[in-house]
Amino acid sequence: MDLMDKIVSLCKRRGFVYPGSEIYGGLNGTWDLGPLGTTLARNIKHEWWKSVVTLRENVVGLNSSILHHPKVWEASGHVASFTAPLIECKNCHTRLRADHIRDKCPECGKSDFTAPRQFNEMFKTHIGPTEDTATELYLRPETAQGIFINFLNVINSTRVTIPFGIAQIGKGFRNEITTGNFLFRVREFEMMELEFFVKPGTDDEWFETWKQERLNWYLSLGVNKDKIKLIDLPKEVIAHYSKGTSEIWYDWPFMGWGELEGIANRGDYDLTQHSKHSGNDLSYEGFVPYVIEPSVGVGRAMLAFLVDSYSEGGDRVVLRLHPKLAPYKVAVFPLVSNKEDLVQKARKVYLELKDNLPTAWDDRGNIGKRYYAQDEIGTPWCVTVDYQTLKDDTVTVRDRDTTKQERVAISQLDSYFAKKLK
Repeated sequence: MDLMDKIVSLCKRRGFVYPGSEIYGGLNGTWDLGPLGTTLARNIKHEWWKSVVTLRENVVGLNSSILHHPKVWEASGHVASFTAPLIECKNCHTRLRADHIRDKCPECGKSDFTAPRQFNEMFKTHIGPTEDTATELYLRPETAQGIFINFLNVINSTRVTIPFGIAQIGKGFRNEITTGNFLFRVREFEMMELEFFVKPGTDDEWFETWKQERLNWYLSLGVNKDKIKLIDLPKEVIAHYSKGTSEIWYDWPFMGWGELEGIANRGDYDLTQHSKHSGNDLSYEGFVPYVIEPSVGVGRAMLAFLVDSYSEGGDRVVLRLHPKLAPYKVAVFPLVSNKEDLVQKARKVYLELKDNLPTAWDDRGNIGKRYYAQDEIGTPWCVTVDYQTLKDDTVTVRDRDTTKQERVAISQLDSYFAKKLK
């Protein structure tokens, strides 16, 4: 079993990620987050928001609607150019994205394809009770345009001044021709995007700043520095309006080096386009701001953290997730589950810790199996209530990564873990 198969299996078995609509045979390109996956995603979003918004004076948040006026997508260029080259295998009739395959059809192995045609990847829907071209809308393929069309609203309702950013986390939808590699390419996803508005002439400096900021974010959350790097894309492959685009690449097990996150200098394209199409002046003090855009999918970030933290040693599997990302920070259990005094004491410790930390309770099986189960879901520390606890109110704290144990007084547990999580 290769690494990705192991990770997909672990994710389903332990409640991180389930196949979408599985009881009906599944729906290609969709995945449901289970209890632990929901918490992991929430922790990733929290750390992103903290880094990009909370700790800064010059970035504010937004939550725009998924549905926009159709003219938004005309102005942005998505109606005309948000396309991918679609081909069809003449042998098995599988439809494929031409730039995602090599010489042969991945389904049947033949090399006989139709000529490519451009396919718009936005999902169409309708507003109101009738379905015709007049009521046609699109599900947003990105959150960025919701930021640009609210540029004036943010300027007029807050005290932000250039340079400043507007950040947003929200759902996006892309009718991908081909999906695959688990959470890497899907049709419904959640984006974490920042549009950082700057004065023309300062954009190159801010572009470099945000490139380093975003790379450092992954490193600060434990990603192996040898598995991640910044790449500047050549002019011939970037969007026509971009002054420059860089990507943070990760060394994926299924493809080698490839995109994890994009950081683009979008120039003044977006605000200029919306000014023209809406008739509203989106300039700021006589100039149209340039925009630096770091953008990453929650699912793709989650996949990188899962792949990077997965390890095997001896007879155990360990997710060495950074404690800030781990769904549970601590697990508590009694040494044995058939001794009522130990169980009651352990429940008391569990309930006290749970007030301040995401804490798991486990009294199934033997102590070794409980440790291994917590290792597999990435819990950094396990607290065991044993017979000595009943004598002196100390517990055993086991470290996930080193498996070392130390005695800690119950009264000191809150401060002990608070220091660990700094």
